[in-house]
Amino acid sequence: MLKQNFKVCLCWKRIFKARAVEPPLDVKNAFYRYSRSGMMTVDELLRFLIEHQGEMNATKEDAQAIFDSLKHLNIFHRRGLHLEAFFRYLLGDHNLAHPPQKVHHDMNASLAHYFLFTGHNSYLTGNQVSSASSVVPIKNALLRGVRVIELDLWPNSKGNDVEVRHGGTLTSPVDLQKCLQAIKENAFHASEYPVVITFEDHLNQNLQKKVAKMVTETFGEMLYCTETEILEQFPSPELLKRRVLISTKPPKEYLEGNTAGEEVSENESRTRNPSDIGEHVPDEDEEKAVPQYRQLIAIHAGKLKGGLENWLSDDPKKVRRLSLSEQELENATRTHGTKIVGFTQRNLLRVFPKGTRLDSSNYNPFVGWMHGAQMVAFNMQGHGKHLWIMQGMFKANGGCGYVKKPDFLLQRGPNDEVFNPNAPLDVKTVMTVKVFLGEGWHQDFPHTAFDRYSPPDFYTRIGIAGARADRDIRETAKIEDEWLPVWNEEFEFILRVPELAVLRIEVLEYDTTGKPDFGGQACLPVSELRTGIRTVPLHDKKGNRYKHARLLLSIKFGLPYDI
Repeated sequence: MLKQNFKVCLCWKRIFKARAVEPPLDVKNAFYRYSRSGMMTVDELLRFLIEHQGEMNATKEDAQAIFDSLKHLNIFHRRGLHLEAFFRYLLGDHNLAHPPQKVHHDMNASLAHYFLFTGHNSYLTGNQVSSASSVVPIKNALLRGVRVIELDLWPNSKGNDVEVRHGGTLTSPVDLQKCLQAIKENAFHASEYPVVITFEDHLNQNLQKKVAKMVTETFGEMLYCTETEILEQFPSPELLKRRVLISTKPPKEYLEGNTAGEEVSENESRTRNPSDIGEHVPDEDEEKAVPQYRQLIAIHAGKLKGGLENWLSDDPKKVRRLSLSEQELENATRTHGTKIVGFTQRNLLRVFPKGTRLDSSNYNPFVGWMHGAQMVAFNMQGHGKHLWIMQGMFKANGGCGYVKKPDFLLQRGPNDEVFNPNAPLDVKTVMTVKVFLGEGWHQDFPHTAFDRYSPPDFYTRIGIAGARADRDIRETAKIEDEWLPVWNEEFEFILRVPELAVLRIEVLEYDTTGKPDFGGQACLPVSELRTGIRTVPLHDKKGNRYKHARLLLSIKFGLPYDI
């Protein structure tokens, strides 16, 4: 048995014995139920996968692959798996609660039928006021599967070129050409499905012409341009594989000085410097410049004149993109909930963080998702529970950055009625999660990372992020002075909208001095969780997976009366 020494002072050490983790009773019971002789054969493991784990399509080849994955361990026996080897399998990557998957949603519907992994001010490296602009966060976002990149286009100080920056702030600029090149080089590593670039455009016609040339030359055949400006329906992600789409307001609206559009509204609260707009000098090529730029636009954005009722009007002959701040959306949901759902069945709705989020924090994405908003735009450069939830949501559908909306957001009733997000919802299922134990922290963290004088005191917060009625958070007991905490605690979560629910897990270390220390987190789409005894790897604050730290859970679903 290993020992750990914690030096308290020059003459005193605290010594703790580190025990080996034991298989929980549930694991032992499952093992002896399916192994007649105390040694589990390939056939018996297959029966366990089908009957206990709910893997109805499991094959003997799958069971053999599990056997083969354990052969390198000293505990492996050729005649079969004994209890310790079975336990190690359950804790390994062959038994993930949410394993890597292929794209399995129908990808042939209109873009409006999907949630898109969407970034906000994608070029910023930190806060919204004074951080640097760079291609690095653009590259990182794309490699994580983000499919919508936002670029703010401004004239440079001389007015003769285009740069990307957050106007009206102290953020430094980055060249547009570098941003476009970074998108081209990284767009389709994580996903083959289309990338949308949203321009917030503050350019005169000459610079719009320059942008048109840059975009066309950079992307070439990757660029998707429509044959007509008026689309009755957006094309499908399948049709648009490995294509790049531009979305912005038509130039005419900028030239007419219409500042009611959403691209300007993100900067409304800041004082705008007239020099930022760029002096407009007409020339003989001016008439050609706007059409060249306009032809780039595959997804037209803009607000109709008038109030919310007009903004959300659905023209059966033309689809478009509308943008609302998180606060505008929240206000709109109180009086126009069904109108928003109806609008998003054909049109695109983008939601962006309110202007006071100067620290690049984020907001509750489910307000948008419950109303069908496809582009819930997040600041990807930070961390925190809302970003973790966003990352968890888009682990679904193979992590391709497109998640098909639930049917209830797309359907219409016999009287043309749509889903009402404000109406009471019936319970669809109850998810029961039992938290058995955790391991791996002593391999991923220094032994004094949590406490200078003793092993950590871990506890787990586990809950549901989702529709308002589904939100819940529970907490295990605190296990003192233990790198291998065992909880064996069970929790029930009542779900009304399991299609949008995200299982949220966070391991914390109790600290008597105040704020608990972070020990890892995981967010997973409930709709794709595997049942049975499963392992859940933990991730750091930025969403990167730890090599060893993980939890062992049991997951099952059922109706309230049969659990």
